[in-house]
Amino acid sequence: MKTTYFYQKVKYSLFLLMAIFFTISCEDFLEEQPTTLIDADYVYTTEEGLKSGVVSLYKFYRDRYDQGTEDYMGGVVLPSRSDLAFSRSGYTGLMGRYERGVSPVDLGSQFVSSLFWKRFYTIANKATDIINAAEDLDSLDEESRDKIIAEAKFFRALSYFFLYRMYNNIYVSTETVTVETAFEVIQNKSSEEEIFALLNSDLAFAVEHLDWNVTFGRVSKGTAKHIKAKVALWEGNWTEARNQAVSVIEDPDSPHSLVSSTADVFKGDRNHSEQLFVIQSQDNILGGGGTTMINANFVTQYFQIPGINAETAQGGRGFSRVLPNLYLQGLLAADPNDTRDNDTYFRLKYFYNDGPNSGQEITIYQPITDLNNPSRTYTTFYQRLHPSTLKYTQDDDDPNSYLQRSNIMVYRLAETYLLAAEAILRSGSGDPLPYINAVRTRANAAPLTSVTLQDILDENARELAFEGERWFTLKRFGAETLNFQMRNYAGDGAFFPNNFGGSRDPRVNWQDYFINWPIFQEDLDLFGPSYPQNTGYN
Repeated sequence: MKTTYFYQKVKYSLFLLMAIFFTISCEDFLEEQPTTLIDADYVYTTEEGLKSGVVSLYKFYRDRYDQGTEDYMGGVVLPSRSDLAFSRSGYTGLMGRYERGVSPVDLGSQFVSSLFWKRFYTIANKATDIINAAEDLDSLDEESRDKIIAEAKFFRALSYFFLYRMYNNIYVSTETVTVETAFEVIQNKSSEEEIFALLNSDLAFAVEHLDWNVTFGRVSKGTAKHIKAKVALWEGNWTEARNQAVSVIEDPDSPHSLVSSTADVFKGDRNHSEQLFVIQSQDNILGGGGTTMINANFVTQYFQIPGINAETAQGGRGFSRVLPNLYLQGLLAADPNDTRDNDTYFRLKYFYNDGPNSGQEITIYQPITDLNNPSRTYTTFYQRLHPSTLKYTQDDDDPNSYLQRSNIMVYRLAETYLLAAEAILRSGSGDPLPYINAVRTRANAAPLTSVTLQDILDENARELAFEGERWFTLKRFGAETLNFQMRNYAGDGAFFPNNFGGSRDPRVNWQDYFINWPIFQEDLDLFGPSYPQNTGYN
């Protein structure tokens, strides 16, 4: 891994300086002052340089959503691989149906390497550089040192946690790589004990030294506590998970609260009391972020129907690639008063907005009902009138473009409530009902009178679908749960053999060993010869 680190260090050293230059100009939401003196010596030997280095970590993280080929893959690959998605077309469809990204040498695994493996190791490496430099810089006062290190440790923990959940088989380090140490070859992965010890140490420091109230776009004490609760659930430390999650919700200093309705969660710029971490973008400003096609992947092509023009209210302009499947639609329909499928999180119906039929619902296509007689109606429905996800549509998007520059909600308090409910239920201490019901009643769904782990998993689907955490949640619930959900609910099942062929059914393609992603062979080759590939991948 040190070889990997050295490769990344050389490749990205200039990129880091470029990242700092661009990110420090975004002072509207990151409150950093630009400087005309930006070089490696400045970054690692001055207080302002270290603060700018911290800001660059946000830029590296934002790049997973809006850079190059990744401008649609980065936010779509994980939502496409779950029990809640129908992956219709495009390369994201191939990934979501487990036709690509299933061997160490295919193009999907190369994409995933760029999106996650290389990116998060780069962030962890840069964070380590900042941490170690801050610890050694005598001119820093303790408060500044602690704040710099706390943010950097948060990003290091977040990166390693992401990699662990995807691959399981990872190597972690707190050493700054030097020319002298770069070519020391790593022969084996870190143990789970080593991984969780580092995660907990880093997050404990972040929790202690980050503030509750921060500028939108910065991570806070609440963000760190939220991730620490998730880490504790992965460890099976139910009490710690409960304490951290409940603290975010109930601590008198916490500024976080659920917004009043589901219509407000993804409204505007998402910078409100429910957010725990929102990727910030801004038009017409240096460092304001690149454009992405994330929203387009989740929205159907309704605008191809005569009499309806693309508009943000109905989702903007979409590709109809990754869509809410019948299983998710059924969960949402279980309570007819649930507002989450009422043009807030999901849109089920579309309406003419031009010509004599303006205002009327479009009903010219219907989903297929006779599996033995597939027709063009089926294809057209799934292309043009299928329900869509609206979580990545922003009010000021350009409805005539697939490319958007929008804020992205990464973590929010509704998930914290569900983490608290699960931790309380598993620990047997306290009542989980108030926490799960807070999420349900906000959505106008009837409160539960009892709760099981399946209830929590179902509510997780209704509330958090397509936000990139579902596959991780299924994996954390255990291999039996993950395999059952994927084999019974992924895609839309019976439609595939009759219309696409059985090989395109994710329920058929799913294999038990997909519980971990393959390490791309190019990355594996940088380790020592004894470093293992994940089980099942040849």
